[in-house]
Amino acid sequence: MKAIETLRDLKADGKPFFLAVGFVKPHLPFTCPQKYWDQYPAESIQMPANAARPANAPEPAFHNNYELASYGTVLENDTVPENGEVSETMALNLIRVYRACVSFMDAQLGRVLDELDRLGLRESTLIVLWGDHGYHLGEQSVWTKMTNFEHDTRVPLIVSLPGMKTTGQHSRALVELVDLYLTLAQLCDLPLPTHLEGTSFVPLLSDPATPWKNAAFSQYLRPGKPPYMGRSIRTDRWRYTEWRDLKQNLVGAELYDETNEPQDNSNLSNDSSHKQTVSDLARQLHAGWKAAKP
Repeated sequence: MKAIETLRDLKADGKPFFLAVGFVKPHLPFTCPQKYWDQYPAESIQMPANAARPANAPEPAFHNNYELASYGTVLENDTVPENGEVSETMALNLIRVYRACVSFMDAQLGRVLDELDRLGLRESTLIVLWGDHGYHLGEQSVWTKMTNFEHDTRVPLIVSLPGMKTTGQHSRALVELVDLYLTLAQLCDLPLPTHLEGTSFVPLLSDPATPWKNAAFSQYLRPGKPPYMGRSIRTDRWRYTEWRDLKQNLVGAELYDETNEPQDNSNLSNDSSHKQTVSDLARQLHAGWKAAKP
């Protein structure tokens, strides 16, 4: 693996280093050695409990699985039709092989971490593991990414520091990938740029319960004729999304209670009992990231 080879060279060089390692899997096309498939017997795979579209959700929230279709044959002898419709047999196979690919990737990550240990670099190396987006495996009737649902916008984020006193703990604080650059710069005693939109979350690494930003933001342009822009805000409890055309006319909204109903089975934006919540979240969404800073 190139990353291991590079680590050996960096160790020999003896200078401080920054190494970005990207793992291709579990990206499409889904391929990995058979032994990882075997970890997930076919009879153990089931469809997600929330495989249906959320009730009352607007049409721009969804897509026709065009990423899957663009790959043609994503599994041996199994081709996604142009309309993106996924049969149950294909769906179960996709879930199985995605899990297999994640385990394959995890094994490669383990090789890199083992090499850090072998080279004696672990105690002087800051490690961050994250994903660039979430992923649908049939949830909300969607496959792959390109949505503003919780499944797509929430990603893994793990930070390991030398001498870290909070090892193994987790935080419920809202952080965003735009925060990573500033966090790494501060941890490495580098100058902190003032023009970036992120917020260094170094304080959370010392105290995961530190009061933090009150919202995280995402957006996705839904291509089409006409196209729609979806902008979404996530607070400690709610996810609220607005879909607007290019003239800024509101064409659909979504509200999900991520605390009490995290499966996102029902869009609550038109529920009269949540009128004030929608109003408050819309105002917060429009106020933007600066107003959400800790």
